[in-house]
Formats: sequence, structure tokens, C-alpha cells
Amino acid sequence: MKVLETERLILRRLADEDAGFILELLNDPGWLRFIGDKGVRTLDDARGYIRNGPAAMYARHGHGLYRVELKDGATPLGICGLIKRDTLEDVDLGFAFLPQHRALGYAREAAAAMLAYARNSLGLRRIVAITSPDNAASGRLLEHIGLHLEGLVRLAGSDSEVRLYATP
Repeated sequence: MKVLETERLILRRLADEDAGFILELLNDPGWLRFIGDKGVRTLDDARGYIRNGPAAMYARHGHGLYRVELKDGATPLGICGLIKRDTLEDVDLGFAFLPQHRALGYAREAAAAMLAYARNSLGLRRIVAITSPDNAASGRLLEHIGLHLEGLVRLAGSDSEVRLYATP
């Protein structure tokens, strides 16, 4: 189900048929370094991740992480969406892209569209985002679309701090 469309991209709900793409994305070295190991090693694991993560969030909150694909050819590029974490008061803007699709403006285009969707369609006043302290590229992207660094926070159940960005 399509949620958003931009000049070059379509953002749609993840489904079981995206398991191969999710398996690749969640085992990318960038994902593992900056987001963490989700233990997804097989297509069945990937389907479980989709069902228990994004699909469950769609049902519970009406939003979640979405597949980002090119309009031309439907090539999967990454994911972008809105996450409601138990450890954060506000809805979190998240994104991750496969290495071959980074630094081409796709993440910025998708994140900016998702931010506008959160405000205009969902009526969210404050949106946050978190990054690992050493993920400078994601921090620059968040600042470019209008979020500001508020500081470091420690999420419940974690030993490490993350940078918290928020809309003004």
C-alpha cells in the first residue's frame, strides 16, 4: 500500500514479499554499525521482522517504517518512516538505505516527505530522531530537513547514549 510519493520515490508499507530486501538491509555493515544487529539471518527472520516490527506498528499506530523505492522500476533503496518507541515520548523519524543508494539525495527526499506527512497528515507537532554519536551523515541530513540537536540521551535498556534531534 502506497503511503507517499515524491518526485523520484514511492514509500509504501513493507510486506512479506520484501523479506529479501530486508535481509540485505539489516545485514549491511552500515546498519549493523549505526543501528545494531537485529539477529535477522534468514528470509524467515526477515518476514518475522516485518510482521513484528513495521506491520505491527501500522496496526497499532497507523504508521511505521516504509519501503522506499524508485518510481521508475520499483527498485528498493531503503526504508524511512515514523516509529513509536516505548523509550521515547515522541514519534521518531527513522531511515536507512543500502550503500549503493546513499549520497544520492534519496534519504533526504524521503525523510523530508515523511516529516511533512507527520505534520500535515498525522498532525504530529513534535518529531524526534536518534542517531549514534558517530553517525555524522545522518545528523547532517536531519539538520538539513529542519531538526535540531537537543543533546545526548540514554534509551531504556541501553548502555550507550544516542544523539537526540527534534523539530523546533
